[in-house]
Amino acid sequence: MRIISGTHRGRVIHPPKNLPVRPTTDFAKESLFNILNNHFDYEDLKVLDLFCGTGNITYEFASRGSNDITSVDDNYHCCEFVKKTIAVFNMDQVKVIKSEAFSFLKKTAGTYNIIFADPPYEMEAEKFQQLPELVFSKNLLKPEGCLIIEHGEQTDFSKYPNFFEHRKYGNVNFSFFKKDS
Repeated sequence: MRIISGTHRGRVIHPPKNLPVRPTTDFAKESLFNILNNHFDYEDLKVLDLFCGTGNITYEFASRGSNDITSVDDNYHCCEFVKKTIAVFNMDQVKVIKSEAFSFLKKTAGTYNIIFADPPYEMEAEKFQQLPELVFSKNLLKPEGCLIIEHGEQTDFSKYPNFFEHRKYGNVNFSFFKKDS
């Protein structure tokens, strides 16, 4: 796992083997950020990384200059690993919160430019469906904001309100939802 671009470009991250994670592949992550490069100025972004796991996506946003990043995971060891890594990288703009993602979404009053969610692929379909429903019913995206959900090939969000694009990179699928201005 490595940081693709920005101030920490090329830095390799070695998470412990015992973390219950499936980090986004470098190929998929690079493709995702190539899309985002065309739509966002990273310095102005407020980002929420749900199910952050190793912090792979968090580090990429921080390295590219995002100044306000919240990383949420319910696994204590994942949160501790992310905290240690952001300390080593001096990524003071990252807040790590140990919380179950759905509970966090229900409680937060914040709004975000980008919400990235990478739940376990084996999560029940009903839970997956709650992600866009919660984000949009609670109005958690800023105008022109984007929800990105990483998922396996068995999940299809194309009929959901606010869905606007699906991308596939190997075994990694991204569904994009957009808040209209």
